[in-house]
Amino acid sequence: MAQKPSIPKGTRDFNSEVVAKRSYITETIKQQFKIYGFQPIETPSFENSDTLMGKYGEEGDRLIFKILNSGDYLKKISDTDYEERSESRLTPKISEKALRYDLTVPFARYVVQHQNEIEFPFKRYQIQPVWRADRPQKGRFREFYQCDADVVGSASLFQEVEFIQLYDGVFTALNLSGTTIKINNRKILSGIAEVIGAQDKLIDFTVALDKLDKIGEEKVKEEMLGKGISQVGIDKLQPLFELTGDFGSQIESLKSILSTSEIGLKGIEELEFINTAISSLELKTAQLQFDVTLARGLNYYTGAIFEVSAPEGVNMGSIGGGGRYDNLTGIFGLKNMSGVGISFGLDRIYLVLEELGLFPESVIDNTKVLFINFGEDEAMACLKAVSSLRDNGINAELYPDAAKMKKQMNYANKREIPFVVLVGDDELKTNSFTLKDMSSGEQQKLTLEDLMTKLK
Repeated sequence: MAQKPSIPKGTRDFNSEVVAKRSYITETIKQQFKIYGFQPIETPSFENSDTLMGKYGEEGDRLIFKILNSGDYLKKISDTDYEERSESRLTPKISEKALRYDLTVPFARYVVQHQNEIEFPFKRYQIQPVWRADRPQKGRFREFYQCDADVVGSASLFQEVEFIQLYDGVFTALNLSGTTIKINNRKILSGIAEVIGAQDKLIDFTVALDKLDKIGEEKVKEEMLGKGISQVGIDKLQPLFELTGDFGSQIESLKSILSTSEIGLKGIEELEFINTAISSLELKTAQLQFDVTLARGLNYYTGAIFEVSAPEGVNMGSIGGGGRYDNLTGIFGLKNMSGVGISFGLDRIYLVLEELGLFPESVIDNTKVLFINFGEDEAMACLKAVSSLRDNGINAELYPDAAKMKKQMNYANKREIPFVVLVGDDELKTNSFTLKDMSSGEQQKLTLEDLMTKLK
């Protein structure tokens, strides 16, 4: 007996209802992207390995799916390399390409490669799948879609302000109120690392701090100790774990902690500008919240960093995130090209909307009417009517086989098609159509014109 087929862990099949709901989210996001002036691009699903590796930190690099070279990829491996079993030596020789981990690094590569064709500042959006060799769990998949918007070629903080408004605009359009846009600044984190004497361990420090809401304060401190950050330095962090109050009061508390750090104070200045602008413009449904522990453990962020939380009571990780990256295109040879971008987590947003019952009924654009097939002559008459209905924007179809009436009706019920049309000898003679409402059982004989009006 043949083994039942399956799909890899962390991937999913989507039925028509799920696809319709996902399309509703992406079309809503896309509409807002266009309103804000972003232009669409697409990049390949896989990149050269050296484009991706080293851009996401040590933890991120481990989650990149590598693609084996085609052909006899072991030919290039010497006996010495093979016997050593060294991943760092073997991998580059058997894998030169990798599935993209996110859309931001490929975007940076795109900007550098096409810089002579681009008008800066360049505002792009991209909605495509990405892949991560992560441990699958609720809201976390190995294959998932990202919906990104980025601006490169401008260091203006008004870009950060607009991205906060964009988040608010999308979640308002999705009727998802109560979201929290958390914000921090990488310069503040650099300043903190400076104050505690851990400048050389900034990445270790931020990666550990970013886990605070997942593993708690004590575990974060243990991880920092394990990474070589001194106990004295960790003790100096205590005021950060105890910051309370609104945006302004937390910033004021930070000013005293970072009084000796020029870069830390610069980060505070940037956040104050953003907060003042947002307070003046006002958000419709989301709220902006300062979170000094927010680190988003990606190496390329240099300024503001964002993370969006689902409404209170919904057990879900972040549903969006992003930040400012001043040096990303520099790694591909294009210096002094500041950028900032955000991403929407399509899969997690889907789960939140589903849990809260926020998908409109109209999202599922099902077939509206099924024509019952009584035979060849009747089917030809039905097909002409079906074509006319489709030309007028009505979703209609003909059952392909002259099967038993019960079977065709059951098919309509299981597909949740609200109407069926019956065309028999009598209808053929009078050039009419009998329309049956599947919910009430009511039937009426109509001309094609009346049928069209009724179904509209």
